[in-house]
Amino acid sequence: MNSTPRPPTMNNSIVNHQEFAAIIHQKSANFLGRDFVFTAINNFLNRYNRGYFTIIGLPGSGKSAIIAQYINQNNPPENRQVIYYNAELEGKNHAEEFIKYICSQIIATFDQISLPNLPDNATEGSWFLSLLLQQISDNLQPNQKLIIAIDSLNCINSHLQPPGTNIFYLPRYIPQGVYFLLSRRPFLSSNSGLLIEAPVQSLHLADSPQDNKQDIQNYIQKNLTPLPYKGIGEQESSDSPLLAGEGLGERSIKSWLNIHQINEAEFITNLTNRSENNFMYVSQILAAITNNFYPQPSQIGTSFPPPLETYYQQHLEKMVGSQYEDFPLAVLQVLAQTTQPISVTDIANLLNTDEYDVEEVLEDWLEFLQVETISDSTTYKFYHDNFRQWLIKSLF
Repeated sequence: MNSTPRPPTMNNSIVNHQEFAAIIHQKSANFLGRDFVFTAINNFLNRYNRGYFTIIGLPGSGKSAIIAQYINQNNPPENRQVIYYNAELEGKNHAEEFIKYICSQIIATFDQISLPNLPDNATEGSWFLSLLLQQISDNLQPNQKLIIAIDSLNCINSHLQPPGTNIFYLPRYIPQGVYFLLSRRPFLSSNSGLLIEAPVQSLHLADSPQDNKQDIQNYIQKNLTPLPYKGIGEQESSDSPLLAGEGLGERSIKSWLNIHQINEAEFITNLTNRSENNFMYVSQILAAITNNFYPQPSQIGTSFPPPLETYYQQHLEKMVGSQYEDFPLAVLQVLAQTTQPISVTDIANLLNTDEYDVEEVLEDWLEFLQVETISDSTTYKFYHDNFRQWLIKSLF
């Protein structure tokens, strides 16, 4: 694929690209593992000549890091071009901004495009994006691909689009050689907001618990004895406290273990078990240790690092609203006080309310819940026990 750069056609395109590049760097720093995911993606690309591949995972399961690392690994080899978009960033969660950015990046990157500028109505549906994708497809060489990676699809505000349209106006039909790589949290398939006439495959991270557990263990081990971390244009010191997921200080964690006479293998096992295969939790705990947030090991189960509290507060506001509406809050309190999975019937009985009302609330919360069938009954619990414990501290 010829990719002679052109000047971006949108005034904010360069700003957006730099902002996305910073996110990719942050999310992929200190990355390791997840080979089973990359294998599944590549198998899909090799099997189908176009399509949609979606990574589905609970909050903190590493979806964004996987997308970012995929960009680093595959952009740009000779036969592949990946354009990245993150819907989680402020102002980037609606279709108009997405269409503007993606189309401007395509026009700026590929010299096959005969349409040098975006028309005024380019953001009114997928028609202009589809036109650009067809032009790219027509000029692809054998085995060449264009991949559009969209992270945090669950953050999209679909209310800013006409009812019945695909989220972000994603094309229903896509031409040969064009792929969309998506990531999102779980939600009902009926709420997906996508009508697609192309090969589709989803990978649920939770379906590979042993792979996830091994990656968590390796992640912890790497941060006990990390390689020197090199940032963009500079070398970080080995004990520099950085953002979650970046190079964590070898001496800080090891000295903390030595002070409290904790065996490394025991620490890795205990933290892995606490993690429930959640990378956000592990990265924040390790970062908190390097920042001396935990003077005593016993505090790990009772104190919450500020970034993790902020993360959980965002969950809470999305679940019950900023005004803490009464009925959702009552359902949430029942879940928070239950250490075992609980059914809709049991929640309804405890609240003396209709099961349908409970089920409706839980369906809206699927991205924060683990759903399990026990004795032919569907049960629910929060995606991570640390979140449940934080709710108890915050609500009672």
